[in-house]
Amino acid sequence: MPYDVTEWPEEPLDPYSAQVAHAFETVGPAVVHIAARQADGRGGTGSGVIFAPDGYLITNSHVVAGATRLSASLTDGREFEARLIGDDPATDLAVLRLDATGLPHAEFGRSSRLRVGQLVVAIGNPFGFQATVTAGIVSALGRTLRSPSGRLIESVIQTDAPLNPGNSGGALVDGRGRVVGINTAMIGQAQGLCFAIGGDTAVDVTARLMRDGRVRRARLGVAGQTTPLDPRLSRRLRRAAGSAVTVSEAAPDGPAARAGVLTGDVILEFAGETVFSVDDLHRLLTAEISGTDVPMVVMRRARIETLTVRPDVDG
Repeated sequence: MPYDVTEWPEEPLDPYSAQVAHAFETVGPAVVHIAARQADGRGGTGSGVIFAPDGYLITNSHVVAGATRLSASLTDGREFEARLIGDDPATDLAVLRLDATGLPHAEFGRSSRLRVGQLVVAIGNPFGFQATVTAGIVSALGRTLRSPSGRLIESVIQTDAPLNPGNSGGALVDGRGRVVGINTAMIGQAQGLCFAIGGDTAVDVTARLMRDGRVRRARLGVAGQTTPLDPRLSRRLRRAAGSAVTVSEAAPDGPAARAGVLTGDVILEFAGETVFSVDDLHRLLTAEISGTDVPMVVMRRARIETLTVRPDVDG
């Protein structure tokens, strides 16, 4: 005799399933499918997360790059045209706005409070399958990831929650239903290596994009490359790593040249911090130090010199 499923009692979910279900029910309606069309007719798709009821949403910069027409579809079937508010390729984040109000929206949590091993849920639209949820754990914190612009993104979350093409720009959610990251990348040759921009970074960049349309950073006006130091020199300088940044070119009218930096100088310290690589300089060149006097320690022909440089605002 077949079972009558209507007679089965409804059983409570186990704690793990309950957290996954709660995360999806809370944030899922705020995750949209984004279609991006370019002038030549080509296009791509991705995901986005509505974070304000008046239509503001966050996604990846690479999802919308080069698009001349953007649209977003909600889980309830509604579709809206979207316009780009601001874009920051350096962190692979962008803010769009839909012409609508009263939309379902998600709340952000603090990614700095995540713990390795904590449950996280990824919500997005892989391969166009809308409102897809996968679950995993936080595999590592504080990773760095190179953005499409070439800069390193700091404080990236590594997770084993499976991601696929189309998940980019979607939400990484904790068990309490708060967005703690924006899914951005996976390593195709590996299993369980996926990455999300930390929620703290996303909140900061979003505020700047909504205010200025872009994220301002400081500039030195130099081109440089990470180069190894002689091991004996590294030991004498008591450096933890045997590398620094060699200036390959200093713009004649740039802040570094005005401070006396020359081609061939080796940058050892900047703003009181040791510089091991070009990425260290990128990290230290924040908008807050532009227009202020900053110490820079360089090595020039085996001599150590301390210069004072005043970085400009980039752009």
